[in-house]
Amino acid sequence: MGNGFMGSILRVDLSSGSLDVLDVDEEVARKYLGGKGYSVYLLWQYLKEYEKEGLSARDVDPLGEENVLIFGTGPATGVAGFPEAGRYHVMALRSPLTGSIASANSGGKWGPYLKFAGFDMIVIEGASSEPVYLEIIDGVAELRKASDLWGRSVFDTTAILERRYEEKVSVACIGPAGENLVNYAAIMNDYHRAAGRTGVGAVMGSKMLKAIVVGGSFRPEIAKPDEFKEATKSALDKIKQNPVTGEGLPKYGTAVLVNVINESGALPYKNWQGAYHEKANDISGETMAEKYLDRNHACWGCSIACGRATSVKKGPWQVLNSEGPEYESIWSLGNDTGVIDLEAIIKANHLCDELGLDTISMGSAIACAMELYERGKLTLEDTQGIEYNFGNPVALVDGVWKTAYRIGVGKYLALGSKRMAEIFGLDVSMSVKGLEMPAYDPRGIKGIGLNYATANRGGCHVTGYTVSPEIIGLPEKIDPLTYEGKAQWVKVFQDFTSTVNSTVNCLFTTFALGADDYASLLSAVTGWDMGAEDILTIGERIYNLERLIINKFGFNGKDDTLPRRLFEDPVPEGPTKGQVVSKEDFEKMKEEYYRLRGWVNGVPTEEKLKELGIV
Repeated sequence: MGNGFMGSILRVDLSSGSLDVLDVDEEVARKYLGGKGYSVYLLWQYLKEYEKEGLSARDVDPLGEENVLIFGTGPATGVAGFPEAGRYHVMALRSPLTGSIASANSGGKWGPYLKFAGFDMIVIEGASSEPVYLEIIDGVAELRKASDLWGRSVFDTTAILERRYEEKVSVACIGPAGENLVNYAAIMNDYHRAAGRTGVGAVMGSKMLKAIVVGGSFRPEIAKPDEFKEATKSALDKIKQNPVTGEGLPKYGTAVLVNVINESGALPYKNWQGAYHEKANDISGETMAEKYLDRNHACWGCSIACGRATSVKKGPWQVLNSEGPEYESIWSLGNDTGVIDLEAIIKANHLCDELGLDTISMGSAIACAMELYERGKLTLEDTQGIEYNFGNPVALVDGVWKTAYRIGVGKYLALGSKRMAEIFGLDVSMSVKGLEMPAYDPRGIKGIGLNYATANRGGCHVTGYTVSPEIIGLPEKIDPLTYEGKAQWVKVFQDFTSTVNSTVNCLFTTFALGADDYASLLSAVTGWDMGAEDILTIGERIYNLERLIINKFGFNGKDDTLPRRLFEDPVPEGPTKGQVVSKEDFEKMKEEYYRLRGWVNGVPTEEKLKELGIV
């Protein structure tokens, strides 16, 4: 086994209460690394076994015992000196929000602490008949009763468990949203860090697993310390000198993008009815730094420290000792709902963390509800007398807590925007494959639209962040309004991102580091001889296997598309006024993408699967 790994996987069967330790398979690790990649491989094995037993993929209930939940680290996680290596990846065989594969990622310190506890991954099977939590300390794992924790918030649960253990631990848990099976409930760790997307928190709640406590004194080893020292010095120098990772993110956090994207005419407004707002600076990273920032906050081993410790000192939205909001949260809870009130956004974001909700889907669902209300579909009776107009901060905060408890209008919001819009008969869900899209409008950034459409987990920007070249100009500047060449950019970004999420460390490193940097770092850590081409091939293999899984759930080329509004409704004002996504050009771009991928109608060919060593 190469270094960088602890070499052990903990398998937990909650139905029987049994815990087993499996070895990390070096052959699998060489092909898929860890984190996302190894998890995708394991989920594929479960799916094949189910099919042998007569259970088809489409029979897998996202909230049933047969769903499998995996927490994964990679060879970078918890390795001191590896750039920004404080993350972990969470996957489930099926998402309650989308019906496709579930995938999420989080920072903080929980990922490194899992490795310090002696394990690379945790595989959760079955479901408990009563609330439990999992304790993993210095290589020893135990299931504990959690009836005293069930019903408590993320903050209370974390504080109670931290006090319970004298050892230095990190806590990942669900809040009321996960317990109540909200379709986009998050798994939270270290109070404010979220594995937010696709409803992994609801999967955890369906298994009656309240929390996982990890800690210990183990440390991953490095195969070639001298080479690693040289590689990490080069990488960290690049990160420090890069204008995004060395200046923008440390100074203003991810919210530095609010003004950048708005001035590019691609910041969705009022449920994507627009893509620009003249007062967006009121909710920008610059404004947050000036009025509400207490200090920067870093994940484990991070040199960037983009996290924001914030407070609203007084007033109706008072919040003390909070964190964030991030760019995506400011947009979804703010610009998308028309609430240009940073104090209300900070409050709503804080509640999402406390209750365990994905902020992107939450804000998008509220924005969708606001359009349904203004078009006469939702009524005052549905909203319990609260005007769900765009721009109403009361409706914003009301929607968050009602969703977590599935009460009142929350019973609709908890379903996600796609199902809610279908119930009320209006096509206004801004989602792809059921997952709400984030804060970049493809009418103004054409490449990100192709990425949304072809992203395996649904409307996701971090699957292949073409905003980097299209808007920021890294690694080079390309025209955001052209369709030409975007298919190649999307494929490369998706492949590279899959490798980074399997390494597992922060995607922000990719503003400064390329495949050759990752090859040098991983070769030194693991002792495996890797080049830039290997890095991209590993990512391509992971992406194709993940696509093979979603094909089993019935997703194919028909689902690789965008919401109607983006094709039909021109941007009404701002720098991209009049822009739409051309249906003809989009289809040409998608066909080129399929050709580059070796896919037909969104399905990998047998030749491609053999080429990548998948079958």
